[in-house]
Amino acid sequence: MIPDASALAKPVILCADDFGLNQGVSGGIAALAAQGRISATSVMALSPRWAGDAALLRDLRDTIDVGLHLDWTSDFARASGHGLSLGRAMTKAFSGGFARGVARQATRSVIRRQFDAFEQHWKAAPDFVDGHQHVQQFFGIREALLELLTERYGAGPKPYLRISRCPPGYADMKARVIAAMGADALEKIAANAGLTCSAALLGIYDFAGDEARYAQRMAAWLATAPARCIIMCHPAQEAVADDPIGAARSREFAYLNGSGFADTLTRLNVRLIRGHELARA
Repeated sequence: MIPDASALAKPVILCADDFGLNQGVSGGIAALAAQGRISATSVMALSPRWAGDAALLRDLRDTIDVGLHLDWTSDFARASGHGLSLGRAMTKAFSGGFARGVARQATRSVIRRQFDAFEQHWKAAPDFVDGHQHVQQFFGIREALLELLTERYGAGPKPYLRISRCPPGYADMKARVIAAMGADALEKIAANAGLTCSAALLGIYDFAGDEARYAQRMAAWLATAPARCIIMCHPAQEAVADDPIGAARSREFAYLNGSGFADTLTRLNVRLIRGHELARA
């Protein structure tokens, strides 16, 4: 367990994406959460594993945030009938294909089904919403998402939102493309609706390198992350053959599960927080 940090330490959310993707991912995330090595995880609620894997997180309900990983581009989305390749989803967003006429209602329906699937097995609303390959920011999807959040949760507490935009200094091509898909627009409409958003996103990289290289990257992210930032990670206890980033997932888990990560948090005076601290962090 990571030692308690000073209240003056920099607050950062460390979120493990893709819970429910496969056994190694769900097991690895649950193990890290039990040790206090992450403070959030986002769920692929369309996965057939979600119904059973939710049990891995139930005893951790008061320890980490559990959110919805809104999905249009995975194999699960394709099996559900609305899935697209990332390129086709981006093109559809640019052309307004998620937002016009009948398509607008279809977009709302897809989002609603994912909220229903999440809540069916979690028995509660998600603590936050982000997106697989950042689709929560796409034009047409972001507007439908905000409408649904207001409709579904009324005047009560609402999930916070991930803004997939790197802070200054990390604007490589991949990060610029991700942000250009609607980070500023999502932040603006969320603010108008009174929803809480994260300050920025780190953890974007090419999934290359060994464990030592990942340790260096994580140390750099932790050192430069602004308060209220989310750092995303993609750990798994073991790689799956058909997972294109399976080897990177294993390396991430090995590092986050080891003593070096805890030592780095202490050395850099960073504490891992949950979303209810975002407003005052």
